[in-house]
Formats: sequence, structure tokens, C-alpha cells
Amino acid sequence: MMMARKQDVRIPTYNISVVGLSGTEKEKGQCGIGKSCLCNRFVRPSADDFHLDHTSVLSTSDFGGRVVNNDHFLYWGEVSRSLEDCVECKMHIVEQTEFIDDQTFQPHRSTALQPYIKRAAATKLASAEKLMYFCTDQLGLEQDFEQKQMPDGKLLVDGFLLGIDVSRGMNRNFDDQLKFVSNLYNQLAKTKKPIVVVLTKCDEGVERYIRDAHTFALSKKNLQVVETSARSNVNVDLAFSTLVQLIDKSRGKTKIIPYFEALKQQSQQIATAKDKYEWLVSRIVKNHNENWLNVSRKMQASPDYQDYVYLEGTQKAKKLFLQHIHRLKHEHIERRRKLYLAALPLAFEALIPNLDEIDHLSCIKAKKLLETKPEFLKWFVVLEETPWDATSHIDNMENERIPFDLMDTVPAEQLYETHLEKLRNERKRAEMRKAFKENLETSPFITPGKPWEEARSFIMNEDFYQWLEESVYMDIYGKHQKQIIDRAKEEFQELLLEYSELFYELELDAKPSKEKMGVIQDVLGEEQRFKALQKLQAERDALILKHIHFVYHPTKETCPSCPACVDAKIEHLISSRFIRPSDRNQKNSLSDPNIDRINLVILGKDGLARELANEIRALCTNDDKYVIDGKMYELSLRPIEGNVRLPVNSFQTPTFQPHGCLCLYNSKESLSYVVESIEKSRESTLGRRDSHLVHLPLTLILVNKRGDTSGETLHSLIQQGQQIASKLQCVFLDPASAGIGYGRNINEKQISQVLKGLLDSKRNLNLVSSTASIKDLADVDLRIVMCLMCGDPFSADDILSPVLQSQTCKSSHCGSSNSVLLELPIGLHKKRIELSVLSYHSSFSIRKSRLVHGYIVFYSAKRKASLAMLRAFLCEVQDIIPIQLVALTDGAIDVLDNDLSREQLTEGEEIAQEIDGRFTSIPCSQPQHKLEIFHPFFKDVVEKKNIIEATHMYDNVAEACSTTEEVFNSPRAGSPLCNSNLQDSEEDVEPPSYHLFREDATLPSLSKDHSKFSMELEGNDGLSFIMSNFESKLNNKVPPPVKPKPPVHFEITKDLSYLDQGHREGQRKSVSSSPWLPQDGFDPSDYAEPIDAVVKPRNEEENIYSVPHDSTQGKIITIRNINKAQSNGSGNGSDSEMDTSSLERGRKVSAVSKPVLYRTRCTRLGRFASYRTSFTVGSDDELGPIRKKEEDQASQGYKGDNAVIPYETDEDPRRRNILRSLRRNTKKPKPKPRPSITKATWESNYFGVPLTTVVTPEKPIPIFIERCIEYIEATGLSTEGIYRVSGNKSEMESLQRQFDQDHNLDLAEKDFTVNTVAGAMKSFFSELPDPLVPYSMQIDLVEAHKINDREQKLHALKEVLKKFPKENHEVFKYVISHLNKVSHNNKVNLMTSENLSICFWPTLMRPDFSSMDALTATRSYQTIIELFIQQCPFFFYNRPISEPPGAAPGSPSAVAPTVPFLTSTPATSQPSPPQSPPPTPQSPMQPLLSSQLQAEHTL
Repeated sequence: MMMARKQDVRIPTYNISVVGLSGTEKEKGQCGIGKSCLCNRFVRPSADDFHLDHTSVLSTSDFGGRVVNNDHFLYWGEVSRSLEDCVECKMHIVEQTEFIDDQTFQPHRSTALQPYIKRAAATKLASAEKLMYFCTDQLGLEQDFEQKQMPDGKLLVDGFLLGIDVSRGMNRNFDDQLKFVSNLYNQLAKTKKPIVVVLTKCDEGVERYIRDAHTFALSKKNLQVVETSARSNVNVDLAFSTLVQLIDKSRGKTKIIPYFEALKQQSQQIATAKDKYEWLVSRIVKNHNENWLNVSRKMQASPDYQDYVYLEGTQKAKKLFLQHIHRLKHEHIERRRKLYLAALPLAFEALIPNLDEIDHLSCIKAKKLLETKPEFLKWFVVLEETPWDATSHIDNMENERIPFDLMDTVPAEQLYETHLEKLRNERKRAEMRKAFKENLETSPFITPGKPWEEARSFIMNEDFYQWLEESVYMDIYGKHQKQIIDRAKEEFQELLLEYSELFYELELDAKPSKEKMGVIQDVLGEEQRFKALQKLQAERDALILKHIHFVYHPTKETCPSCPACVDAKIEHLISSRFIRPSDRNQKNSLSDPNIDRINLVILGKDGLARELANEIRALCTNDDKYVIDGKMYELSLRPIEGNVRLPVNSFQTPTFQPHGCLCLYNSKESLSYVVESIEKSRESTLGRRDSHLVHLPLTLILVNKRGDTSGETLHSLIQQGQQIASKLQCVFLDPASAGIGYGRNINEKQISQVLKGLLDSKRNLNLVSSTASIKDLADVDLRIVMCLMCGDPFSADDILSPVLQSQTCKSSHCGSSNSVLLELPIGLHKKRIELSVLSYHSSFSIRKSRLVHGYIVFYSAKRKASLAMLRAFLCEVQDIIPIQLVALTDGAIDVLDNDLSREQLTEGEEIAQEIDGRFTSIPCSQPQHKLEIFHPFFKDVVEKKNIIEATHMYDNVAEACSTTEEVFNSPRAGSPLCNSNLQDSEEDVEPPSYHLFREDATLPSLSKDHSKFSMELEGNDGLSFIMSNFESKLNNKVPPPVKPKPPVHFEITKDLSYLDQGHREGQRKSVSSSPWLPQDGFDPSDYAEPIDAVVKPRNEEENIYSVPHDSTQGKIITIRNINKAQSNGSGNGSDSEMDTSSLERGRKVSAVSKPVLYRTRCTRLGRFASYRTSFTVGSDDELGPIRKKEEDQASQGYKGDNAVIPYETDEDPRRRNILRSLRRNTKKPKPKPRPSITKATWESNYFGVPLTTVVTPEKPIPIFIERCIEYIEATGLSTEGIYRVSGNKSEMESLQRQFDQDHNLDLAEKDFTVNTVAGAMKSFFSELPDPLVPYSMQIDLVEAHKINDREQKLHALKEVLKKFPKENHEVFKYVISHLNKVSHNNKVNLMTSENLSICFWPTLMRPDFSSMDALTATRSYQTIIELFIQQCPFFFYNRPISEPPGAAPGSPSAVAPTVPFLTSTPATSQPSPPQSPPPTPQSPMQPLLSSQLQAEHTL
């Protein structure tokens, strides 16, 4: 076989001729067999280039054109393909056909006149300038298509594709076709060229035809048969590649793929391409308004788009795009429809909410009704074109109104019917709810706390179940129960107040005994308001305990009327009545001679302050005057270079009140000194009235170092100074700001600038240099307390308005927010009266502890609780103090009509008569009473003034000389507040801020002829000072000599009448304990406390005390205590006649008996007094072996106010008294708590945040807690009362603030006390949003604690401990391990595990005392923490359970035999290390502290 000459040596080229049945319609039928389609698909496989119609009927002109070129064959062009063996080849495709003349319908005449069978078998084809054929449209328009000629005008055919149409062709017999093909094959076979039979149109193929074609091929020497479909592009390339492999024998045999298998592969390929294309369209096309032109351009470069267009064509791609657009539009319309339908019910509710209006209207009539509504156009829009979904309204997104034609649709009609039904059901349900509520209100079976299950059968019927679910009725029932429960609780609270006398007589404390609780239950048990809470016993008991807490610890916060407590109202009224001190100073500034004076503090270390002061003085005149803006000012400088806490370095003195401060620094050390000094100065003044130093204007100045011109550290110093100035909110000046030259700290321009700023600040803040003298603070003639009842139905405004509107009313100098000063003419002289307006519960705290000359007590005539509180209050008032009772009524008519008011008025009058008090009533309808109604009362007070003051002084002296500590242990020592054990618990509860008198303001005063007096504070020798001034002595009461403290000089202008020695914390009262601080900054804490004088008790004491009388000079009133009964030789009283001393001989004396309480004079007071002596003072926890001794001692005659119960009768009394005196004085008096420096403005990022934010997996312990515990374990394990004795509150806040700014704070370098660090650590846990022991775990802990078996209980607690959150568990373990270590030092620090648990359990568990469960479980909480501390090795370090101690839990004897756990020094008796628990984490500062302590010891 001759191979055609190849044009390219490297790429083989094959010429293939496609032949098959051709001819006229008679011969081939109405359509051809698909030769042209086969060639078209192979040469141009893209779907867009494929044409189904290729006609063979041509005009003469088209036949003679260059494409056909008068030949009966078509040149399809050249194709490059890669065969299966990846070898590329070229193929020239020729189709042999027969063209028919469109006129004669006979074959066109050509150069070759041979029949088709002869022509088709030709192997040499020649046609000069013959063009490549594309499609029928090309004929006659050849210039519009690519014009590519047949190479060289001739081709040598290398092989034939013999086509057989297996479809059911019209007007064609398959057998005739097969006969034609057989003849054609015989002719082709003569050429000896390879032949491949191609079955065309297999997509429409007939199975018999296909089978016959295969039979034909088998009969012709096993011809290769390929089943194809040009329309579906199946096996087209396979046919041509099969022929090429037959032509080139060197190629392997091609695998023939059956048609249906190939069709499946092709379909999968098309489906994949379609999916990718559809995804592409959906990703690109989001709007239904997109057009094909723009989108096709966007997709042009996408392979997914190209693949699909190649396989299926552009038209199909466009069709899919249009389908997607249609889908988007449909979805858009449906979304709008849903929005409209969702808004339609809202429109119905807004336009036609009334059922009566539409109850019988159809949807059509309702539609007309809607149009008449004023807000119709707000909800609907009427379109000109309908329906709305076929208009452009669908794209009007801004208009959300509902198309009105939507109402014509079925869904809209259904929604209207639903709206109607909803309104009808709501009406019926509302009727049922109303009927149910009425049933609840009228039913006698519904009582507070009755469960729904019990009440349901009484109030439910079938109608209720039909219309509403049971949950609705349960909700209504729950709300109704809440209302009646709240009402019952309010009534029960009122009942508790009506029995105020009972609660105060029982002398309750924080943990009342079961006996006292039983008495309360018995007394209140028959009251209907008590029975009303029968089913809510837990809540009732909680209310009782809450009320007990109020009685024991009365504050504005614990007041039952909070937040409408009288104290808060009075504070507001008084503060709004008087101008602030700064405003008052502003008014007086014009007349103040000090307005032209500038007091300037210069603060600087290492000589900076003195040096700058000298430079400034050099710029002044000879008389220290400085000229600013042409005006002369007196300039006073105070350079400070040392510790500002020392009086010599104090910012302020009695004669120097600073207007500003220059802060100098030239190094990091001097800058640190400035910051610390400012903080200390601010902290030291927060508790005083002159707290303006907190806002003192500051100027921070960086000065040059002498001889240092280098700028190495200048930039860093400027940067640090700017940061400090920003924190201190002050002005900053650096050397470059004003051109400071070498050798100068500050120039004249800067000095003038600073002084001008100080003048402006002085004018704005009115910091005029004026200090209150001692006379202003102490010169008060009378102190009257006005008591009001919280919750009474009257306005405190109406009662106080006559007082506050009085022209003589002034603001109190003592700084109290509840008191005013009055100057009233009483008798022949004007008297200065300090009137304190307090609630009853605040007044309880001052009945014994403060000097009060008289009480004005108000009560409401229409409220039983008001008069009951008055009775309870008067029970403990001494009968020498005048009382003014004031009844508040609603008017005369109300009194006549109201039985309760009449009874209350009558009882008030009778009480006043029995106690020799005064009584008046004021109608609330005419509240504008006048102060004149109290003038008779004021006269009584003036008459009894001296005896009242002498009695008060005697009581305090007697208490100061007492050799026992009963005053500490009695919860009624002055007030329930005096024995507040809460100070040893979680947060050192502060007393209320509304004390009657400032302790530092109650200064002593002598008679008028003594203008000045100088005394030395010598421990407790103040007692001898009092006695010497009254010219009388108490036998054997001479204190031992002690080291004197510095003398303090006072200017005293009146009689010694306002000596207030009380301490609000219930400490032992003495003269030396009163905070007599002079204004020059003397601080008694800078000196050591002397040991108390040990007083030998007298066998018989008459307690004579004298007081100089005002009216007659030299007259002495001598008072003898004749009410004291003797008891075993140690009593305080005697019934002997009055004795007179040598100082009193020859003088007229008057004997007055020791005052008694009003309870003994009035039958209407103290009706529950029998309970007063029925119980031992204390709680259940305090009832121990000593109780029997107490009862015995009480039976032997310990009576009266100063009666003492000796708790330790086994040892020598003198030794016991000495030991107690020593033990008491080892503790410093607790400093007066001061407000926080920055608590209102300081926003901490460390304190008060969740625990998880301050710990990490690498550091599971908060760094602050770790630092505090390391410091305490290094320096404070031997501190007595650690964690019980509270630290200074301002120092604790200062520590927290400094740590918040610098987490690397070294506690060893600061001057914080151990108690301050311990208190700050407890405060950290108190400020956590959630307690360290989670609330969810507390319930489990209490349940585990209820287990009786000790070992099982401990294991159960350990299991609960494992459930703690990881962060909480790690910190809890760390703290408990530390407390265990502290408890093992209890012999030194006196803090056993029990004491530590009492101090720590409220901090760690923080229970909610508003619930009964928490209130009743307090003892369990404390015991649980105690067990954790005792059994710390077992709970956290897998050690065996420690044996229970033989003594009481937590006592030193119980801990003594136990091997110390987690001690810092190893003991020889400890087990081997593997059995020992790990030690407490070592503080990095501990070695440093140890070395420092050792160094200090050696020094």
C-alpha cells in the first residue's frame, strides 16, 4: 500500500475520505446518512460550530463557487489530534457526496462523469483553489468565512470511513442502503486502502439495522465498526482514530467502545460541566434584573463557562441563565409576598383592632373599611397596574407598604379570618382570665403560700380548662400568690416592728439562741399576721432573722423601709438646705484678709525644695511679697523634703493651709518620692473635714542637675514625668518649656505662671486659709436628738421645715449630715442647740454611749409600730433625761373617727405623764408647727443639763475603771452596734456614716474663768485629770506612773461638759482613748501605747462624784450611787448615808440618787422585761460550761447597769485583772475608718473582675494573692489576731491601687502592716463577682456536711471538692493550705482553725442572707471551712484523715498534738518526704525578707 507523501516529517499527516450512500432523493431518501455531520463534529467539535443541516441540493452558482468548485466532494479542512499513545498527527478530511441541481433535481455535471461509486473510491483528488467548507450558509458568502484552500489543490487518500445510517430514514429502505454500501465497499476494496465502517445516527438507531450492519462488516473480512452519533458527539473521534491506526500499522489496535457506554461517559461529562456552569451562574448572578450580555462577558474567561459552551453551546448556556433569572425573580416575588403577608396581621391589628367593628364583616367589606382608616396609606399602597407581582413594584425595595390588590388573594382572606378568630378568642380568654382572677380574690381557700396543686380543685372548672391552658392559670395564680405573699410579708414586717420591745429586751446578737427564737415564736404565734405565713415558714423565719439582724446591726441598708429610711431623707434635706463649705467660703472670700495670701508647698528630695525656696525668696521683696500682674501678694513657702506623715513635714498646719504645691524631681528616685508623698498626704486627710488636700493644685517640674548637661536620661525623665502628671491630673513643666538655663531650677517667668494658676484655682475652689477653732467645734450648750420612725405616714419635710426655715438654723460644725445648730432664747440667755434628727434605729446607738441632753420623739397616731418603737427606745433612756413626745395625727376629725388613733394618743399622753415628760400632738394636715412648742421642753433640758452631764461622765468613768470586760461581751453595751462581731468576719463592717457627734469634735471644756489649760496625755491617767478638776477622788484609783506622751495644749472656754470618751466599737471607755488630736497633725499612733493602770478593786465603793453648778459659784452637787447592791464584797454601791470629803466641808451639798431607766418608772414600758433576765447573753454557740457559773453568779446578786459576770472564777482575781489589762492593751485602738481615696473614680482592671481573668494555666494563683500570702507567711504568722484584726481601710485600698498600677509591687519595701495586707487579701475575694466557693457547690457541701459518720462526711466533702471549677479549686487549695499553716501557729497568733473559719467563711462563700436557707446554714458554712482547714492534708494532698482532737474543735489544745503541716522549717518528727504533702509555694521575697529582718535584728 502506497502511503501519501507527508508534508511534515515530524508530525504525520493522513488524508481521510468519508463516503456513503449519496444521490438523489429517490436513492437516499429525504435526508442524507450523516456524512457531513460526522465530518463537522470531528473537524469543529465545539457545539457552537456544529450544524445539523448540510444540504446537497445546490444552485448552479453555488456548485460552481470556490467551496464546491464544481466537484462532488467537500474539503472539511485540516485537524490536529493526539491519539491514545499521545502522538500528535494531522488529518485532512474529505467528504465524497453527490450534489443535486435545484432546478433539474439531477446530479450536477462535473469534470468527472463517473458514477458516485467510482468517484468515491478515487484515491487521488485534485481541485485547484478549492476552499475549506464550513456550512451551507457559507455558499455564496465565502468572503464572510475563513478562506483556507485545500493544500496544493490535490490530496492522496490514505483511508476511507464508510458510513451506514442505522436510523429509520424517511423514504429509504435499509436493505437497499446496505446493498449500495456493499457495492461501494467492493469498489473501495480495490484501492487496498484501510476501511472503517461507521454507524451514524446511533442516537436514533434501530437495533435490527445495527445488528445487520455488524453482520455485513463480519462478512467483509472483519471490518472495524464504530457506533457514532454526531448530534450527541459520541465516538466521533474514535472513528477517525481507528482509521488512522489502521493506516499506520506501527500504532496499537484501538479499543472500540460500544455506543451506549460512550454515551454514558459523554452524558456524565456534560452533566458535570452543567453543574459547574450553573454554580458559576448562581455565584455571579444575584439579581433577577441581570441580562445575558453583561453576564456572559463576566463569565467569558471562566473555564467552567468555556467547558459547558464547548459541550452544549452558547444557546443552551443562555437558556440556563434565563432559567436562573426566572427562578431569582420568582424567589424575589415570593419573599416580598411573605413579607406582605407577615405585615398584614400587623396592619389588621393597627387599623381594625376592635372586634365589635368587624365582627360580622366579610373580607370584601373589611377591605372597604380599611380604606376609610386615617392610617390606611401608612400600611397599604394602591397601584395603578395590577397584579402587583407583574409590575415594577416588586423592585421598589424602599416602599414596604402592602399592595392593596393583595387583599384579593386567598391567603389575605385567610389571614383576615384568622384575625377575626384571634380577636374572638382573645376576648373570651380575657373574660376567662378576669373570671379566674375574681375567683382567686374571692375564694377563702387561697392563702399565702398554698401550692397550685392544693388550690386547683377549689377554683378550676371546665370552662377554664376549655379556653386557657393550665400554665396560663398557673402564671396568674403565681402572680396572685406573689401579691398576697408580698402583702402578708409587709404586714408581718409591720407586726415585727409592733413587737420592737420584745426584740430589744431579748438582747439579740448575730446568732440568736434557740431559746430566744422560741420565745419569739411563742409571743407572735397567736397573731393572725404570723399565722398568715404558716405555709411559708422558711420565709417567715428569714424575715425574723432579717429583722434580728436589723435590731442587732441597724443601718440605712438594713432598715426595713430602705431605701426610704428616715436617715437618708434627713441627710438629703439638710444637705440641700445648706450651701457647701466651698460656697460659703466663696461668699466670705471678699472680706477675708487672707485672700491676698498665697501658701505654697515645695516638695522635693535631696535639697531640691530648700534650693528652690531660696531662689523664689530671692525674687520677692524684703517682706516676702510677690508682685503678680501689678498686685502685691504675700507669699508663704513651706519646703518639704522628708516623710509627709510626720507632723513636721505635714502639708497643712494650724497656721498654714496650702493653696498649691510645686513637686520637684531630677531623677527616678526623687520622682518616686513625690508620688508617694502626694498619695500619703491625700490618704491622711480623707477622713477629715479639710479633705480639700485631695484636690490641691499640683505642678510637677523637672529641674536640672547641677553640672549635668547630658541628655542621656533627660528624655526618659520627661516621659515619666508626663505620665505621672497625667495620673495626678496636674501641670507638667520640663526644662525645655520655658528655657531654663544652667544653674537655675526655675525662672521668674515659670514662677509667675505657676502662681497665676494657683490664684485661679484658689478663687475657683475657695480654699481660703481658715481653720475651725476648738471653740467652734465644742461650744454647744445643748445636744438634742429628734427621733423619727421610718415608714410612718408623714413627710419628714413637713416636720423639719420649721427647723430648717428658722433664721437661727445653721449647719453643724461637727460635719454630721444629720444635725443642725440652733440659737434660741431659752430663759434669759440664748443657747446654742445642736439638733440631731435621726431614725429610732440610729438613736439606739447613742442612748448610753453619747451625751444627749434631751430627746424629742415623734410617733404616728395611726400606726402601732411607731408607738411600739418609741416604747422600746424609752426603755433604755435614763429617767433624768427630758423627753418630749409628739404625736402626729391626720386632724381632729380623724382622731374622733379612728379608734386606733384615739388609743395611740391616749397611750402617748399616759406615757408622758408617767415619765414626767411633755406631750403634744401635731396634725399632719397642718404640719407647719413652730419651734415655740418645744420651748418648755428646752427649759426642762437647761434645768437638768448639769445633772445629765455629771451622770454621763460618771458612767464613763465607772466603765473606764472597771476590771472586767463585760462591756465588750454584752450586745447592749450602749447599742446593739457596739458588739458587732461582724468585724471578725468577712469585711469589717463599717458603722453607719450618720453618727451623731464626731469623736474628734467632742473636746473637754472648763468653766469660763479658765481660758487656757495644758494637760499631758499619760495613758489612762486621764481619770485622775477628771477627778482633780471636780475636786473629788475615787479611793485607791491611782494609776501607776507611765511614760508620758507629748503635752497637748487646748483652749477651753466652757465648763467640762462635752467629754465624750465612748468608742463606737464597744472598746473599754477611758479618757485617753478619746481621739484628742490637735490641729498641728499630732498622731498618737506614733507613740507606744502605755499599759492600763491596774486598779485594785474596793471592797465597798460609794461612787461619789461632783460637778460645779452654773448658777452659784463654788456650789458643788455631789451625787452618790445608792442603787448598787453589794455582792461578795466586790459590789459598786452602798446604802450608807452621804459622805462629804475634805474638799466639800462647809459647802451646801445636795444628794441625788443614781439615775434609773424609764422602764422602772412607767408601767407601759418594758412589758417584755421578764425576758431580759431569762436568758444568758449570747448565742447557742456561746452556751457552754460557763453558763451554769453565769446563772449562779446572777443569782448571787449581780444586778444593775454595771453588774459584772466573772467568767474566770478559778484564778486569782488580781492576777486575772492584770492579765486582762495587759491583753487588751496589746492591741491598738482601731483607727477611725476613712473613705476610699479613689473608690468612686478608680476603675480597677484587676480587682472585682472574674477569677478566670486573673489566672492562667501557667499561673493558676492570682499574683496578688500569692504576694500577700508570701508576705504574711514571711512576716506575720506570729501576729496576734491575724485575719481577725482589721487593717486600715485607706491603706488597704492604697495597696490595691498601687498593685493595680504595678503588678511587680514589692510589699517588703512598703510600710504596710501585716493586718493591712491580710485585709487587702480578704477584700480581693470579697470583690470577686462570684464567691470562691461557687453557689452551686455550697448546696452540695451542706448536704455532705449533714452526714453523721465523720469519715463518710469527709469523703463526701472531698468528692464535692473535686467538682469545683479548676481555677476555683487551685486558688481554694492555696488559701486553705495557707490557713492551715496559720492555724498551727495558734499558740502565738491565737488564731485556731475555728477562729480562722469564722473570719473567712463569709469571704469565701458569701451567702445570700435574704434567703432562709443561707441564714440557717451559717453555722454549717463555718464548720465546713473549719474542716477544710483542719483536714487540709487529707483534702488536697491525699494524706490520711487526722484523728479528731480531744478538745473542742479549733482550740489550741486540740491542735497541739498534731504534727504541724506546711511549716517553713522541717521538724524531725515529720514522716519521710514521700509521705509529706508539698510545702506552701515559697515566696521569691522570703529570703530577702529574712535577710532584712536579720539585719534589722543585728542593728
